[in-house]
Amino acid sequence: MKSREALHVLSEVTESQWGLVTSAQASSRGISPMTITRLCKSGDLVRIAHGIYRDAGSPSDEHEALRAAWLMTEPGKPAYERLSEHPIGFVVSGESATRLHNIGDLRAQHHEFTTPRRKQTQRADTRYRIAMLPEQDITIKNGLPVTTRERTIADLVESRYDLSLIADTLRDACTQFNVNTSRLTELLSPLAKRNGHGSGDGAALLEQLLVIAGINQSALAHEVASDPKLGSLVTERYLESLYESLDALPDSDSLPLQHAITAVLNAMRGTLFESAHTQTSQQVDNIAQIANILQSVPKPDMKAIPQTLKTT
Repeated sequence: MKSREALHVLSEVTESQWGLVTSAQASSRGISPMTITRLCKSGDLVRIAHGIYRDAGSPSDEHEALRAAWLMTEPGKPAYERLSEHPIGFVVSGESATRLHNIGDLRAQHHEFTTPRRKQTQRADTRYRIAMLPEQDITIKNGLPVTTRERTIADLVESRYDLSLIADTLRDACTQFNVNTSRLTELLSPLAKRNGHGSGDGAALLEQLLVIAGINQSALAHEVASDPKLGSLVTERYLESLYESLDALPDSDSLPLQHAITAVLNAMRGTLFESAHTQTSQQVDNIAQIANILQSVPKPDMKAIPQTLKTT
């Protein structure tokens, strides 16, 4: 096959694979190793690693080596076909997942993948872990299947990384996105005992990581409270949510609470958090008013509150 024709055939693959193509994919389309060598010498292809190449006209990026390694886990299949499989055969995980999510400071010296079946490799830069991942623990990032941030953090704990490094990873994840703490707690539960907590106590292990990361609930609450604007905004949103949740209570219990919350919100939206020019005496009066309102509210029958409200 002539070089121009070969490039046209290869472009049908590289256009949907970040500019990459494997030798196996080229061979299945009638392109010989000799032709691949000729295209490399002419500068039309760039050799990334043994058995994988990039179209010289396609830009490289920081995840190219990882994408190449993922393609080489099943070199004969195109990426679009593999991404549509259920379950996906090879999922980026461990240190490689932290790099793909851009969380933590792990170096990712090897390309790590999770696969449900045993896999042999002669590549020194690639490692596999055997596990059947639930679909909820897999997401797509930069075009690659990767373990979710929650699963990635749990995998690091399972692999016995230093907890301070894992805490840094968790802090970055919390800074970037909303972490699903319920799922993370569930994943950490089997790992709690060997980390000095009660058997199955994933919540305690998560709290330990949060404390190490400096983002435990007490520290976070203190940080929020130290900012008047942020503190008032969070309080306002919480009270609004609580107000709506009280619909689950009988009127005899909910109405006094709703009236109290309304009074507090009105005070907050008034002079208490209005500006830096608010007089101290007015602040004291408003705080006293809020305290008196809350103290005068009868305690509701908590048994009437649904379980979802209790855990909110």
